[in-house]
Amino acid sequence: MNKVLLSSALALACAAVLGGCSGKAKFEPSQQAGNDPTLPKLENYLIPPMQVPHYAGWKDDQTPQVAQGLKIEKIAGDLMHPRNVYVLPNDDVLVVESNGPGAEPITTPKQLIANKVKDLSGKGAKGGNRITLLRRDPTTGKWERHIFIEHLHSPFGVALVGNWLYVANTDGVVKFPYVTGETQITAPAIPFADLPPYLNHHWTKDMVASADGSKLYVGVGSNSNITENGLPVEYRRANILEIEVATGASRIYASGIRNPTGLSFDPQTGKLFAVANERDEIGADLVPDYLTSVKEGAFYGWPFSYYGQHVDPRAQPQRPDLVATAIKPDYSIGSHVAPLGVLVTDSNGLPAQYQNGAFISEHGSWDRSPLSGYQVVFVPFKDGMPSGKPEPVVTGFYSKDESKLYGAPVGLIADKEGALLIADDVGNSVWRVTKQ
Repeated sequence: MNKVLLSSALALACAAVLGGCSGKAKFEPSQQAGNDPTLPKLENYLIPPMQVPHYAGWKDDQTPQVAQGLKIEKIAGDLMHPRNVYVLPNDDVLVVESNGPGAEPITTPKQLIANKVKDLSGKGAKGGNRITLLRRDPTTGKWERHIFIEHLHSPFGVALVGNWLYVANTDGVVKFPYVTGETQITAPAIPFADLPPYLNHHWTKDMVASADGSKLYVGVGSNSNITENGLPVEYRRANILEIEVATGASRIYASGIRNPTGLSFDPQTGKLFAVANERDEIGADLVPDYLTSVKEGAFYGWPFSYYGQHVDPRAQPQRPDLVATAIKPDYSIGSHVAPLGVLVTDSNGLPAQYQNGAFISEHGSWDRSPLSGYQVVFVPFKDGMPSGKPEPVVTGFYSKDESKLYGAPVGLIADKEGALLIADDVGNSVWRVTKQ
């Protein structure tokens, strides 16, 4: 970074600190949650107000808090930034330890300051670039740990199809031969399908397989907040790709989703659902992050509009033709909660109120005051669609005064007993939630 940019960054840092005292949210995230959220007038910021709790980590006897009727235990700790979890057919648990590549160019003072602010929380810690396997001993109940795959490149999504394990690195999908029960794969990665490479925005690539195993669906985030890096670098980004397992050929399945961070199929209806992180810098109460069913061929607005057809004047040139086709998402989770994981479930091992709906992990805000997110919620479904208010399931990831951050939830999955597994990248742990 040159001296002029650094000088500007320092000036903006002061603005960021001062901005933390202004621009406070007027809505609680739950007030904006639902099928028809209130959307206030947008505001323009040179740099948005920023607030993050400082990294503290979990003490030995400390755990997140769970709703009444539930209990929680740590099944793995001292991991290297665990971002996702996946359960194999034999109930082995794969933990994806990862973070961004760390070689992205810093092109604006705002980006430098935002990165520094977020690093204070522990979210920028080095990832393991590996997958660890956890196996529970049936006699002792203790969890054994094995390094399963190493030398990956900012991995996130995992899917087993037949005898092949597919891993979505930040720049492409690779596959490995898999044998049930093995605790390590030493075979080299086989390139399978290219993905838009990570530049300086949105490195995670979540991935799910269709029920018949013929297709993989991969979420690809934008390379910017609102096209400030130019439209050419957004090629095949801000969309969900469909990849043929037989050939590796891919196509855009749905577009205009700024950052589709989590994907899950509804086991009852077969619909594909996604959670998405929406754009920043137009207000503490804009734009709500969302959960939506994903319609083939649909356009969801980014970058030209948000939450349907609300025009974003920052996107240039304007595209009223595309805005006219933009689909409104099904369900608002709340502004800046940063959902990173979703599990749509029709049945599990938790109490009755947690059946038939979606668990969503909220990684938490960095550009909002007071904080939003930093919890796992459950959204009930009615007639195959999200309905009602989100119910907190796992909380307590930060201190009551919002100064300390113990952990932050990311990937979600249910194991064979129906327990909810949660990857916690800030707390470097995996949590297991069961019925009390």
